[in-house]
This record gives sequence, C-alpha cells and structure tokens, in this order.
Amino acid sequence: MDPWGLTSTALLACVLFLIFLSLWSQRFKKGKLPPGPTPLPFIGNILQLNFKSIPASLSQLAEKYGPIYTLYFGTECVVVLHGYNILKEALIDQGDAFIGRGTVPMIEDVLEGKGIVFSRGERWKHIRRFSLMTLRNFGMGKRSIEERVQEEAQCLVEELRKTKGEPTDPTFILGCAPCNVICSILFRERFKYNDEKFLNLMNMLNENFHLANTLWAQLYNFLPAFRVYLPGNHKRFSRNAEGIKHFILEKVKEHQKMLDPSNPQDYTDCYLSKMQQEKDNPQSEFDLENLITTASDLFGAGTETTSSTLRYGLLLILKHPAVQAKIHEEIDRVIGHNRVPSIKDRQDMPYMDAVVHEIQRFVDLIPLNVPRAVTRDIQFQQYVLPKGTTIFPLLSPILYDSKEFPNPDQFDPQHFLDKNGKFKKSDYFMPFSIGKRSCLGEGLARMELFLFFTSILQKFTLKADGDPNEISIKAGSSGFSNIPPHYRLCFLPH
Repeated sequence: MDPWGLTSTALLACVLFLIFLSLWSQRFKKGKLPPGPTPLPFIGNILQLNFKSIPASLSQLAEKYGPIYTLYFGTECVVVLHGYNILKEALIDQGDAFIGRGTVPMIEDVLEGKGIVFSRGERWKHIRRFSLMTLRNFGMGKRSIEERVQEEAQCLVEELRKTKGEPTDPTFILGCAPCNVICSILFRERFKYNDEKFLNLMNMLNENFHLANTLWAQLYNFLPAFRVYLPGNHKRFSRNAEGIKHFILEKVKEHQKMLDPSNPQDYTDCYLSKMQQEKDNPQSEFDLENLITTASDLFGAGTETTSSTLRYGLLLILKHPAVQAKIHEEIDRVIGHNRVPSIKDRQDMPYMDAVVHEIQRFVDLIPLNVPRAVTRDIQFQQYVLPKGTTIFPLLSPILYDSKEFPNPDQFDPQHFLDKNGKFKKSDYFMPFSIGKRSCLGEGLARMELFLFFTSILQKFTLKADGDPNEISIKAGSSGFSNIPPHYRLCFLPH
C-alpha cells in the first residue's frame, strides 16, 4: 500500500475512534450510569461474552460489578439487572418508568414497532389493554378458552395414541397442539395435524424460533451495524415472518366477510369490531396492520414457547421415574381414567401443580428476558438512567436462586411444596417476567401446560427409548431461549 493510502487509513481510523468516544462520552453526560467493564471501540463488550452461554457470562460480570451494571453491545448502552431485589425495585416499584421495549434489531426490522410484544408508547398501551380484556372476557361464541384447550388436549392424546407405543420424537406433535390453541382463539378454527397450510405455518414458526437462537441472530442483535456483513439468515427470518402474516391476512379477510359485531366469535372478530368503532378516530391504533402483527405476536409467543416447555417437561418426567409415579397416583385419585381434566382440578392436585412450576423454573426458557427500556430520565438507586436506555432484567439468576430454591440445578418439585405436601407459591417464580410488560399470555400458557401434561399422563406412561440415564437434558441450543434437545420416548397406555 502506498504512503498516501496508509495515511488515509490511519486518519479514517482516528476519525471513527473519535466519533465513538464522542458518542460514548455524550451518553455518560446524559446520566450517571452504573459501573461496568470498559468497552472497545465499535464492538463494545462483545468479547467479554461467551456466546455459547450468555446468561452465565452476565452472571460472572455481576459477581464483579454487582446487581446492576452497564455493558455496551457495539455502541448500544445496556444496563443489566441481576437478582430478585433489583428486578422488583425496577419492574414493580418503579414499573411505570420501565415499561418501554428495548430494541431487538432482528425483530424490529420485521415488525417495525407494530403489534403488541415489541410496540411502544400509546400503541402498546391500547392494544395490550384491549387484548387482555378480550382474553379475560372470552365469552365470545359458546366456548371458553378452557374448552378449546381441553379439546386440543384430547386431540393431542389421540395423536400420541397413534404411535402405538413405538419410540417417537414428540417435537412435531407437541408443537401442533399449542399452535392449534392460538388458531382457535384467533380464528375459532383448529386444523388437523396433517393439513398442508397448517404444516407450512408450523414450519415457518419453528424455523424462526430456531433462527432466533443462532449465533448469527445474537451477532445481528448485539452488533446491528455489522448486519450487512452477516450471512443471509435475516432474509429467511423475514421471509418466514411475511409468510406467517400472509396466513393471518387470509383468515382476517374471511372474517371481514362474515363479521357480526353484535356476536363476536373470536379475537379477530373482536378486533375488527373495535376497528369499526374507531374508524372515525384518526389517532386510533386499531388498524389492519396492527391486527396482523398482533396475531403474529400471539403465534410467535404462544406456540414454540409452550411447545418447548412441553418437550422439556416430558423429558424431565421421563428422567425421574419417582416423579412420574407420584403424578400417576395423584391423577388416578383425583380425576380417574375417563373424566377429561379441568383447570379446577389444579387446586386438588398440588403435586402436579408443583411439577409444572418446577419444569418452568428448571427449563428457564427465556433466560435473558425480553429487553425493556426506560421511558424517561430516571433516578434509580444512586444512578441516573437516560430515557431510552435498554434494560436487560435477567430471569436466570432468580429462577436459579439458591436461597429460594435449594440445589437449584436439580429438578425437584419439592421446591414448590411445603412440609405437608401442599402447593407453595414463590415470588421468585417469574418465567413470564413481572410488571406491566409481563407476558400477555401467562394465564393461557399456565392453563395449557397443566391441562396438556395432565391429559398426557392420565393416558400414558412415559418410557425411554433405551437407557434413560444416557438421555441428556442439556439444552440443544441456548441463545434467546433454551431449546430442549431432541430425544425419543414411548407413550405406553396407562
């Protein structure tokens, strides 16, 4: 390279470094941020993270810097909250200031701030309030949400019965059931597990869930400025997202043709009726685009998460025969072999309730939580967090807190049982997060998990394909979420 070229390169590097320092110093001037490791230009603290286990990396940093500290992902400032007390103080005690949504570039590029999970401000408030009210008052039509889940649980049992006790990978079947529940709530329609359109929807949801857990996705989210240099996985993610939206749009158009606002039958009917009510309001957030994106959010958040928990849960029960025996005893005593399980049975089944809670605690499905953001400049402890600061309120340190859950690395339903065998609640149980931005579908997910697990164990005994001690429970991948490993088991009649 000629001297002029070397000089130009050096000057460019200096200019870029000065720009970085300027941006960094401006950030500090806006507030008094918590301590943290010194970031490098452009890449921030990325090199201090182990991408194979980011939650563990963040916990190690907490040992050095305390329960609240600052990291830089590229030039993006992130404040990490580590532990129950600091999370409660932020998301509950000062919850109004922490209801913003942190940026997740891969999803932002697709959803563009619409829908419910990644929307902000008034849009989020209006759509969330409407959705909560609609799901809670699900008196639409003649069937409740519980009846829809019960129907799907029985369909799931029938599909498992078709395996005739042969070794089976349950991934596909356990994915169909929660996806069909979302279809029923949104469109009052369920699909056969071999329906072509349904299979296509399942494939797109499954592929995007796995793409979100890849190293590529983490680099894309943590270093978005470098996205042009990354492989084209974002195109696959975007293509699948558009395919999901197209599936939803077709169903919405069918609903528009048959809509009776006085007699809504599902979530989509309620939303379309709301659109009609507010058609003369230019500020209304209830439009077709937000409906499609909200429905897409419900599919994304309500299908693979529940499916993964079911797969992980059956694996853990399979690995612990004493737990399975106690579940069978309780089901036989409370429900019997013929009656369809009901959510009311949960109050008489403390052991099953404890097992479901322990599965969710142990699985730690979304260890990093979904990022928040502060909506205004805020004094928090001895620090000042500028408006817009991204917050990582970690869930792993709480679900694995050794004081609250002795031997947290062990799967043990006794974590949720008192000395008399009664169910014991814990404030540290927060797999759905806490505060005003906690998971919208928490009630639905808890109902599904109890009814699906209970229905399966009512009819089947789980048997390993080979030596159960050789089956690993280590996550198949761990990025945005902990995905269970693939395994095979036999569903034998009980």
